Amino acid sequence: MEHQTISKLTQMNIKGMSQTYHDDLATGQLTAYTTAEYLAKLTDAEWESRQNRKITNLKRAANFRQKAHPLNIDYTIDRKLDKGVMQRLLGFNFLQQSENIIFTGLTGTGKSYLAQAIGVSACERAYRTMYYPMSLLTDTVNAVKIQGNYPKWLKKIQRADLLILDDFGLTSFDGSTRKALIDIIDYRYSKHSIIIVSQIPVNKWHPLIGEDTIADAILDRIVHNAHRIELKGESMRRKRKINS
Repeated sequence: MEHQTISKLTQMNIKGMSQTYHDDLATGQLTAYTTAEYLAKLTDAEWESRQNRKITNLKRAANFRQKAHPLNIDYTIDRKLDKGVMQRLLGFNFLQQSENIIFTGLTGTGKSYLAQAIGVSACERAYRTMYYPMSLLTDTVNAVKIQGNYPKWLKKIQRADLLILDDFGLTSFDGSTRKALIDIIDYRYSKHSIIIVSQIPVNKWHPLIGEDTIADAILDRIVHNAHRIELKGESMRRKRKINS
């Protein structure tokens, strides 16, 4: 009967309960609990299992480019990264306040890693996160417009709790990308947060975006309520290559 119960739990996708019940049967732990205690244990096991699956799915859906994590951030490198500031951001008050983050600095200073580390941590707190290098955003916008799926895609990206846009300004903005950006940013303004990563200083973004009216609207909604972190120093990748 025990094996039938485990089989039914598994078929119903109640994996946490199934595995815990299976393990406790094998080790003879069932008699160590009252009925109420064991029900609570099974419930906790299932809840944790579902949370872990949810986090795994959120990370996969975010489509991060690097295996980044806050625990692996290197604060010993001289790049003017304030650990206290990062830890405050990782408290996610900025998400609750619908504020933005802007990382700028030369290539190789770790901007993308830091943004994705925040994104991974957001997933671990069950926030829906999406990561897009700007070149991929442009390609995706053009593809979904051809397929007739632009409104559906736009709705999905607009409502993510956290959107990360990497390599901002590294490639030119065509008309479709500008239109998509204003659609995304206008909807997210005062509702959801954006992290922008760029090698280019903020004061040079306006001509890169093009079309003064749209550039004004985009920058006004992104910059004025953003935490701005400018990284200094040489490329970390270049330093590692020299030292290896």
